[in-house]
Amino acid sequence: MIFETHAHYDDEAFDSDRDLLLSSMKENGIGTIVNATSSKRTVEQSIELTKKYPFIYTTIGVHPSDSAEMNDSELKWLEEMCSYEKAVAVGEIGLDYHYDEPSKDIQKKWFEAQIEMAKRTKLPVIIHSRDAAKDTLDMMKALNAREVGGDIHCFSYSVETAREYLNMGFFLGIGGVITFKNGRKLREVVEYAPIEQLVIETDSPYLSPEPYRGKRNSSLNLLFVIEKIAEIKNLSAEEVIAITDNNARRLYHL
Repeated sequence: MIFETHAHYDDEAFDSDRDLLLSSMKENGIGTIVNATSSKRTVEQSIELTKKYPFIYTTIGVHPSDSAEMNDSELKWLEEMCSYEKAVAVGEIGLDYHYDEPSKDIQKKWFEAQIEMAKRTKLPVIIHSRDAAKDTLDMMKALNAREVGGDIHCFSYSVETAREYLNMGFFLGIGGVITFKNGRKLREVVEYAPIEQLVIETDSPYLSPEPYRGKRNSSLNLLFVIEKIAEIKNLSAEEVIAITDNNARRLYHL
């Protein structure tokens, strides 16, 4: 069965058919889903999803774009939520310099705080890094994030950066971008990286693979990602499914 390591089924894009879609996952070969959170509100919504669907797990964390709203009491609440039985990681956390707000200092403050929270709760981290390659890597090294391990979600950097994370024991999250015409850099990373350190994801409802680019994404599209990885790695789709399922279980300690 396919293991979806990163989706956002709490997103309003699924409000019209969420139950119908999620109820169809098993029959379409999707065995496990990790629903990633980005704010206090999405943590609450994600936990409710895990209560309704036995195959859904949740992360606990605040996205860098939402970090301006964080405070010490919210951090304390997040840490309490990390003890929830179906919480499998701290994330998605990190740095996003694509826009000017929140400031880099605010993002760094709460990125550090949540890495330390992951250490205290002994959960892996799910890292979001956009236009912030050097600062993300420098902070993770300085804070010894390899102590907890984790996943670089929607990996978008060079082979050289990939090498740094792989050497630290991290997994790389591979999604729909690998199918894009302009996804050559990610295909080079997948060719370089050991298959044992790759996990598959959609980031649903975002980043639909070809031929559905620009439309709402869902875990049902993971087969396009699997087939592209299989092509690059000279493996069968069945082998990629089995290996990445095992990788995801190691990542999330399931």
